[in-house]
Amino acid sequence: MSEIKRIADQLRRSQQGNAWHGPAMGELLKGVDSALAQRRLLPGTHTIWELVLHTTAWQTATVRAIRGDKMPQLDGHDDWPVAGQTEQDWRNAVEGLERASSDLVASLATLPDERLGDTVPGREYSFYYLLHGVAQHNLYHAGQIAILKVAARA
Repeated sequence: MSEIKRIADQLRRSQQGNAWHGPAMGELLKGVDSALAQRRLLPGTHTIWELVLHTTAWQTATVRAIRGDKMPQLDGHDDWPVAGQTEQDWRNAVEGLERASSDLVASLATLPDERLGDTVPGREYSFYYLLHGVAQHNLYHAGQIAILKVAARA
């Protein structure tokens, strides 16, 4: 298996499941409604909804970088988009995350292993570093969502 295929598999597992560590982002979001998603369950933390939009933004930006666009700075509103209010807004946010994740995994089919060492447009690090970082980022925020769901039951 090529390195790109291994990375794609890790990214897929971080969203869809069958990950070594436990539940993936998509698994954790099952049963979360808009009311829970927008509750600030612990002081000084993001909401589940904010975490979903944030991870979506990073995956979307990564797809664009693979296609040759400059990687945005992702600060402020771009990095932490404002969450919606309705149940449909929430469903759209979850679907957007699923789509961004699928798009990212699919985009790796166009990236040969030889490009892993190339510098990401607009950054000073390689695609190898970025792609592993996105998988780690997904799981970091999945862990936060898991904790927030536990806090909601307390």
